[in-house]
Amino acid sequence: MGKTHMNAQGIGMTSERTRLRMIERLRSKGVHDERVLAAMQNIPRHLFIDEALSHRAYEDTALPIQFGQTISQPLVVAQMTTAIINPTVPKRVLELGTGSGYQAAVLSQLVESVFSIERIDKLTRSSRRRFIRQGYSNIRCKTGDGFEGWPSEAPFDAIICTAAPEEVPLDLLQQLTPEGKMVLPVGDDKQQKLIAIKKTANGYAHEELGDVIFVPLLEGVIR
Repeated sequence: MGKTHMNAQGIGMTSERTRLRMIERLRSKGVHDERVLAAMQNIPRHLFIDEALSHRAYEDTALPIQFGQTISQPLVVAQMTTAIINPTVPKRVLELGTGSGYQAAVLSQLVESVFSIERIDKLTRSSRRRFIRQGYSNIRCKTGDGFEGWPSEAPFDAIICTAAPEEVPLDLLQQLTPEGKMVLPVGDDKQQKLIAIKKTANGYAHEELGDVIFVPLLEGVIR
């Protein structure tokens, strides 16, 4: 038997073997960046979801979390993380949509600093407690409107968005460094594309990374 990890309550145990099976599935689906695979192998995904669903933590599927939000499918997390750290690893990353904190935790293994914004204050608070409990000391999170970004900490080398605006929020591109990049889903509740945008001296270069489905990126804050 592999090692066993358990959460703070001592419930929701999951074997390392189960986590390794998830990594092998990601490899078989075209994820080949060993840095990303190692980071995802290192993060206990079962600690980022409700205990009732912990037995499904390492399936390649999105799962519901509180307040109508979701924790993204591992394959999509891997694809977005790969896009963020290639061709160069950014030092400072802004995440829009903290949710459970899983994507931020994966990024924290690979970049210097993660700044994460969540519009639902109760999710911000629970994620912050999770980060502290699990020792992710290079993640800062706050409650705010994702469309506003984090001006006081800008510029960022990369921005990752884990909820879908209907159009690219052009104002956020102003918070990127000169060679910065943004990875985000764009579209409505029927069709969304995952897009990587690179800031260049001549403007912006776009690349489509495939079809996805995310919860919508909404304005405002819920206290």
